[in-house]
Amino acid sequence: MKQISILWADDEIDLLKPNIIFLESKGYNVLTATNGKDAIDMVRKHNPDLVFLDEYMPGISGLQALEEIKSSFPALPVVMITKSEEENIMEEAIGSKISDYLIKPVHPKQILLAIKKNIDNRRLVTRKITSSYQSEFGRISMAINAAASFGDWVEVYSRLVYWEMELENSSDPGMNEVIAQQKHEANSEFSKFIKSNYQNWFSQDDENKPVMSHTLFPSKILPLLDSSEKVVFILIDNLRYDQWKVILPDIREYYHVESEELYCSILPTGTQFARNAIFGGLMPGEIQKLYPDLWIDDDEEGSKNPYEEELIGKQLARRGADLQFYYEKILNKRSGKKLSESIKSLINKPLTVLVYNFVDMLSHARTEMDVLKELAGDDAAYRSITRSWFRHSYLLDLLRELSAEKVKIVITSDHGSVRVDNPVKVIGDRYTTTNLRYKQGKNLNYNPKQVFEMRNPSKFHLPMTNVSSTYIFATGNDFFAYPNNYNYYANYYKNTFQHGGISLEEMMLPVVLLEPQG
Repeated sequence: MKQISILWADDEIDLLKPNIIFLESKGYNVLTATNGKDAIDMVRKHNPDLVFLDEYMPGISGLQALEEIKSSFPALPVVMITKSEEENIMEEAIGSKISDYLIKPVHPKQILLAIKKNIDNRRLVTRKITSSYQSEFGRISMAINAAASFGDWVEVYSRLVYWEMELENSSDPGMNEVIAQQKHEANSEFSKFIKSNYQNWFSQDDENKPVMSHTLFPSKILPLLDSSEKVVFILIDNLRYDQWKVILPDIREYYHVESEELYCSILPTGTQFARNAIFGGLMPGEIQKLYPDLWIDDDEEGSKNPYEEELIGKQLARRGADLQFYYEKILNKRSGKKLSESIKSLINKPLTVLVYNFVDMLSHARTEMDVLKELAGDDAAYRSITRSWFRHSYLLDLLRELSAEKVKIVITSDHGSVRVDNPVKVIGDRYTTTNLRYKQGKNLNYNPKQVFEMRNPSKFHLPMTNVSSTYIFATGNDFFAYPNNYNYYANYYKNTFQHGGISLEEMMLPVVLLEPQG
């Protein structure tokens, strides 16, 4: 392990000899300087890990040296040591981005604590997180093997996301590999669970069925409207549970979280099916039968979701909710800005429904653009980009404005996405759908052990383009590839984020009720 190097600059350095000997006995390499100029030169020459800087020194003062050091080495932690507790001096030092400050006379334990806070912190955090996850690993594995209901899987997935995000703060790459493997194991078992239980959830007798896309509106929105609440329903397309968790701290500045749950997306976990089911309050097969003009089949060209507003109106009318609502889909910065500037007119109606498409566009663009593949190379980076977008988005501006109004905010998503890495061969004719995580067609050739198949889609309330249509779904981290140009497409789509199939990331989605703090 590299020896930690500390520069201590003080014009009375001889008086500090006992402290220096103490640090050296703890294994630290201590360099010394007696004035600000020498301190600056030694930082440039030796690149220490930490600087203790006396405020009062002849010639260049500690504050002047601090400014010079920070201009060249902004990330270098500097601890200011001063005899004075005057507020203006402390404010000036803190404004110059010191990492900490100590008041003379300093004691060895104070110095050691400052070092641990500013240098050893990451190592100590890593050790604590790693130890905690190692203790939790076995319990999560048992929970994965024992999961027998959707509620059990909510608990498993919540714990996996928590530890995945905790381990981001760890400098131990080995533990990141362990959590990735455990999530892979969980997805494998979750896929078996879906295969065994999914069809039963459409039975009226199944008391354990979760809230699903087509029951989300009556379960979560209509009860609020029945209580005469004004509701703003915000759907962020393709927002996963872990992405919700990284934007939550910014939302908490303005809102209390009244409830946070996970619901289940229908299959296929794609916008055309899941979002139409949410807004229609029906499974896609029923939408096709009841409102054929509002359903666009997979093999038809153009947008597959042009009738969302009409579907919302149909659902409200069917359920006896005679009320006016506002609907808008935000596709770019311009429409987001316009919306946030018209906040008063926005909430005149009992229900406002807003769809934000940024995360879905990011997912698709990452597949096509090398620079985004670099920026969002893994799940942690994907979360980071999502949070960066949100912090600078007109959606956050809108939420900030809405926090001053008496409205309930519901935030959710229609489906998530999973990073795929394992190509699975499938053969279909030219009418077979192109999605990488599910296929619909009449002449599909595949290994049934590698997929979840629906040979009779009507039992799963899905539309059919012809009487012999079959749906198949990829599970875990698989994706479908045709034998023609197999190697090219397998390499091109490997390590991309896709949706449409069966995984925790695609199917288990946040639905959150927010109350303004004011």
